[in-house]
Amino acid sequence: MLPIISCTNSKKEIKRTITSSKPNIVIVYVDDLGYADVGSYGAKGVETPNVDLLAKNGLKFTDAHASAATCTPSRYSLLTGQYAFRNKAAILPGDAPLLIRPGTPTLPSMLQKAGYKTAVVGKWHLGLGNGDINWNTSIKPGPNDIGFDYSFLIPATGDRVPCVYIENDKVVGLDTNDPITVSYKKRIGNEPTGILNPELIAMKGDPQHSQAIVNGVSRIGYMTGGEKALWVDEEFPLIMTSKAKTFIEDNKETPFFLFFSFHDIHVPRVPNKEFVGKSSMGPRGDAIAQMDWCTGELMKTLETNGLSENTLIIFTSDNGPVLDDGYADFAIEKLGDHNPSGPFRGGKYSAYESGTRVPTITYWPGSINPGVSDALMNQVDIYASLAALTNQDIKITDAPDSKNVLNAYLGDTTIGRASMLEEAFTLSLREGDWKYIRPLAPEREIPIWMANKDIESGLMKTPQLYDLSKDIGERINLAESHPELVEKFEAKLQDIENRSTIRKQ
Repeated sequence: MLPIISCTNSKKEIKRTITSSKPNIVIVYVDDLGYADVGSYGAKGVETPNVDLLAKNGLKFTDAHASAATCTPSRYSLLTGQYAFRNKAAILPGDAPLLIRPGTPTLPSMLQKAGYKTAVVGKWHLGLGNGDINWNTSIKPGPNDIGFDYSFLIPATGDRVPCVYIENDKVVGLDTNDPITVSYKKRIGNEPTGILNPELIAMKGDPQHSQAIVNGVSRIGYMTGGEKALWVDEEFPLIMTSKAKTFIEDNKETPFFLFFSFHDIHVPRVPNKEFVGKSSMGPRGDAIAQMDWCTGELMKTLETNGLSENTLIIFTSDNGPVLDDGYADFAIEKLGDHNPSGPFRGGKYSAYESGTRVPTITYWPGSINPGVSDALMNQVDIYASLAALTNQDIKITDAPDSKNVLNAYLGDTTIGRASMLEEAFTLSLREGDWKYIRPLAPEREIPIWMANKDIESGLMKTPQLYDLSKDIGERINLAESHPELVEKFEAKLQDIENRSTIRKQ
């Protein structure tokens, strides 16, 4: 039993008691959701009543960050408690080997040791197997080999082949007489492609997204076979939510950890017919409404099973927003007055604030006081913070970049990190309200494909320094007028890079 803690809310003081040192834990991890993409953070053109209820009755963070501005690195950092650059983690192709190798300490394996049943449901994108995957047999190693008791996956992303579900290392519904073959190097078989058969696709993809056609959508990569196992994009919310709910119901008598990893609002945005037209912004807005419904269904399941008051929910996103990310789905044309990034510059892929500053809410009825926190937070710290919550000692070699900021997640303090590293094709450092963005090395160039995203990358050949207390939009570069700060922050980045993979005590 943890002690009674008195917390002060702006409206009234609330006493709370944490009744269990092993509460259930659910991480709701949305994909490409921008800071202002939900109502409680300022969304226009779409309603998100369920997420807004979490924010109203939980703790809403205004300066919380994914560890990186793209998905694979963020997921890697969240699950391992170490920065992605330490393992050269980048956006993976759909047939990449498992990035987190068996034996690596992970958030789920730590919680397993604490007596938790663990599950991941949804988008994975952390690689599978050892390379040269045979999709027709047991696909190992995978999530079940690094700490998850149960897994139901989109193996990479919705815009990449193979377009099949994998449940506990096997393709769901596979006909052994119709084996799957996948290639990211060349076209295989005589299957239609987006480039050769544009008449078969429902929305035009860019050249990268114009290869294999599945369910009327052209994807990245080529595949043949597996006809009975192919997914239907419109069914994602129903199938994923059902799997998550079943895991909760099956494990309600024991502590559980659920990593519910959304595909929404990643491309291709193909919302279920129940959500088409739910926003004024076309498929992207409708996918936000769909995500909100899924979140509400999880909340209902917890309530129905009497689990709400013993479950910590962490709601957040893997990186900032992007509108045009490979498909012509009118995300720009139908945006209206909505600004997915809110007051911040950049978006997904960007070194500016919108690349990593994302909506983040912690919700635990009776244990977290409703309110707003300006604490500087980073998802890399979820590992050490949940270890503290569940009374788990972790070795100094485990989760080397993760810090225990549990008190900030629970609202007992508004002090989070003093400084924080961010990854977005370069490294940046936040220290208080100062933001330093390292210049690109002379031999490096801004990726050509980034120009097509209509997002300011934040990548320059000269240093950038911003005072966010006066310039939240990162428009006034103070690097030349404060060379001493540039030198100081660059030295801190180098210290983090050169630090051995041992957590500072």
